[in-house]
Amino acid sequence: MSDDTGRPRRPRGARPLGDLIADLVDPIVARKAGMTTGLIQAWTEIAGVRLGEASRPEKLVWPPQRSPDDPFEPATLVIACESAFALRLQHEASQILSRVNTFFGYGAVSKIRIVQRPVRIERPDRKPKLKPLTADDHKRIADGTQNIASPRLRAALERYGATVIGRNGASDPRKR
Repeated sequence: MSDDTGRPRRPRGARPLGDLIADLVDPIVARKAGMTTGLIQAWTEIAGVRLGEASRPEKLVWPPQRSPDDPFEPATLVIACESAFALRLQHEASQILSRVNTFFGYGAVSKIRIVQRPVRIERPDRKPKLKPLTADDHKRIADGTQNIASPRLRAALERYGATVIGRNGASDPRKR
C-alpha cells in the first residue's frame, strides 16, 4: 500500500519493539555475520531446547564469488558450542543442517563448522543461601572455639561454624 505521494504507508498504532530493533539490527548482522536475526531468534527451535541453550549460530561464511556469473555455492554455518555439547551437536549436524535450510527455504548451507567456546551468558549462582545467624548461634560458635590457642585457627573455625550453621540451618546437637 502507498499514499498519494507514492511512498509506502506506515502501519498505524504501536509496533512491537522486536520488530523495530530487527529493522535496525538486521543490516548490521547481515554485513558482519552474513545472516539475519531471524536465524538467531529461531535457533532454539532449529537445534532443539538442549542444544539451543548450549550453542548459537555465529556466522555464515559464503565462498568468494570471482564474477557475477559464478554458480551459487552454499555457505558454511559456524556454530559456537559449549564443549560439553560439541559431540552431541556433531552427531545431530545433518538434522540441524536440514532444519537450517528449511528455515531459509532453500539449500543455503552445505556444511557446519563447530567452534567450542562459552555460550551461556548467565551462570547460575551455585553459592548456597545462608540463613542469618542468631545471637544464640554466635554464642554456640564462640563457646566451641574458646579453647583454641591460635587466633588464626580460631577465626577460621568460627567462619566455618557460621557457614555450616547458616547453610544447613543446623540444630543444636545438644538438643537431640
